[in-house]
Order: sequence, then structure tokens, then C-alpha cells
Amino acid sequence: MPLVRIDLNKSASPELVRTVSDAVYNAMVEVAKVPVNDKFQIVTRHDDAELIYPVEGYLGVQYTRNIIFIQVTWVAGRSTEVKKEFYKKIAEDIHAKGNVAKRDIFISLVDAAREDWSFGNGEMQYAPK
Repeated sequence: MPLVRIDLNKSASPELVRTVSDAVYNAMVEVAKVPVNDKFQIVTRHDDAELIYPVEGYLGVQYTRNIIFIQVTWVAGRSTEVKKEFYKKIAEDIHAKGNVAKRDIFISLVDAAREDWSFGNGEMQYAPK
């Protein structure tokens, strides 16, 4: 039940947007074991001035104007190892298929409880029983 937000430069091609979207979804299904068809994503394009990052770098990573911010809100409980593999798969897929430097792929995970979701109808579909 993830909700994915993808923020990238407005100059990104439609093909790159699809590559990023697919990379995140595939990693969710293959690595994080999210159910198939559980694909809710919001893609927002930004002017250069709207993507703020440390030009001087951070933690040894030097970013460029091609930075892509990916935020995934999902149900809590995945191990650190799964999260590491998730990050790696996304970065490798976007790099290989979208020709984006791995250093420009910034990923943040937000863990939420099952009862923090409504998939419509004003209902808590995953309410505790």
C-alpha cells in the first residue's frame, strides 16, 4: 500500500518519468513484496530553482541538476536489509535504463501503520480486526 512521490526536473523526458516509475514499482513488488497492482504514484516536475540540494555535496555525494527525489510512504515493518536492497535496485535500474547517475537518485522511506490508510470510500480497509 505504498504511496510514491517522485520529484524531478521539468526537463526530464516522458521516457525517464516512466523509467523511474517502473523502477520504483518493480522494486516494491520484487524486493519489498508489495502486492501486484498496488501502484499509487504522484509525479511532479520542477524548475531548477525548485529542486533544492546541497551543491557542495552531502555525506560524500555530489548532486547535479538531474537529481530525482523519491519518497515512499508504506506500511512499517521491513528490515534494514530489505530497505538496503530496495534502494540499490531502484538506483541500479534507473541508472541502467534512464542513464541517470546513481548519485542523483535520492530516496526517502516513511513508515506508517496499517490503520493510517484509506483507499477510498472514507473507509479504513486495513482496520485492525
